[in-house]
Amino acid sequence: MKALMTSWLAAMLLIFSTLAQANLTIEITRGSDRATPVAVVPFAGGDALPEDVAQVIHDNLERSGYFDPLPHRQMLDRPSESGEVRYGDWRALDVRYLVVGRASRDGNGYRLQYELMDVSGERRMLGEVVTSSEGELRGAAHYISDQIFEAVTGIRGAFSTRIAYVTAQGVGNDMQFALYVADADGRNSQQVLSSREPILSPAWSPDGGKLAYVSFETERPAIYIQDLATGQRARATSFEGINGAPAWSPDGRRLAMSLSKDGQPEIYVMDIGSRDFQRITNNSSIDTEPAWSPDGRSLLFTSDRSGGPQLYRHDFGSGQQERLTFTGNYNARGRFAPDGEAIFLIHRSSNGYQVARQDLDSGRLVVLSESRWDESPSVSPNGTMVIFATQQGNSGVLGAVTADGRASFRLPSAQGDVREPAWSPFLN
Repeated sequence: MKALMTSWLAAMLLIFSTLAQANLTIEITRGSDRATPVAVVPFAGGDALPEDVAQVIHDNLERSGYFDPLPHRQMLDRPSESGEVRYGDWRALDVRYLVVGRASRDGNGYRLQYELMDVSGERRMLGEVVTSSEGELRGAAHYISDQIFEAVTGIRGAFSTRIAYVTAQGVGNDMQFALYVADADGRNSQQVLSSREPILSPAWSPDGGKLAYVSFETERPAIYIQDLATGQRARATSFEGINGAPAWSPDGRRLAMSLSKDGQPEIYVMDIGSRDFQRITNNSSIDTEPAWSPDGRSLLFTSDRSGGPQLYRHDFGSGQQERLTFTGNYNARGRFAPDGEAIFLIHRSSNGYQVARQDLDSGRLVVLSESRWDESPSVSPNGTMVIFATQQGNSGVLGAVTADGRASFRLPSAQGDVREPAWSPFLN
């Protein structure tokens, strides 16, 4: 059997080790030497909160790779509003931006007041009052982080988005697989599905309300669509052979997928409403892992038609298919950047399998990650980060790297493997 088919089946049948916790813990593995210095001062009244809002903001900004937050122990002062800020003290610490705030009770919830200051310009850039229930404090902190990130960088923040991932526990015949969704920082996880058979390839609908995924619960792969609010789900495909790699169109009306119902694995597009299928590829090679362009006018997919896995693009207007990757003999699992100007993929080099970015105009490919066994990349909706599955010791963990490779972090579980990450779209 061809190498790509072998790799695909191996990934489907991968045996995970024991998992005890669904929440993931962030470990910064590489910071950026070009990150912007910022200070997030602990909020006045924050000690009474069940969540440390200022710390969540600090961690979000650090994880982005764009900011280098000042440790609390190095702060000379702890102002809680702009009128208390002595800008000279913060310039002496080489801080460019300063976040201050205060927290207080507001009925059954909390009132969070924050301000963002430009230290060099000695001006207030942003200020807002946010109300939150006790259970939504982390969400409020993510929202504030998004506002700060956009005010400084001009790029919409993605801290309020979510990720989906697969876990498993047990060994051998006692395996238990689960599909989870969590905040982008790995916290507030919720189980979507539990099964004794493998779960693969979760994919978010464009509105963030549904997940498509592959489940083996009927002892052969089938594609399901599940509503996250109600838990209701429907089986979309269950043909003989492979039913894999679902990918939503940008308008949410179609699913691209890989099916072997007519022989070799080929790319098909299913109209979700009518359940009509359009066959996209038709050859003797293995075609899989489709991904839509942001404008919905083309599909990226992996094919071994050139002798090894490479990325191709199908244009819906012309019907033409072109090869996009030529660096090395293995390039797979491609995903478009949100602006459509680049693709992210798994590239095999002499150092193993890493996440890479290729510019579509120039064709230049740059390796971003540093580990040896990376797979399943998924791009944040603002295009600044890529999350992927990788190995840490004998365990599978989620890794993430900035789109320029400047910074990276990992999200391991307490114990065991985590795989198949998918980053949600913007949720509002």
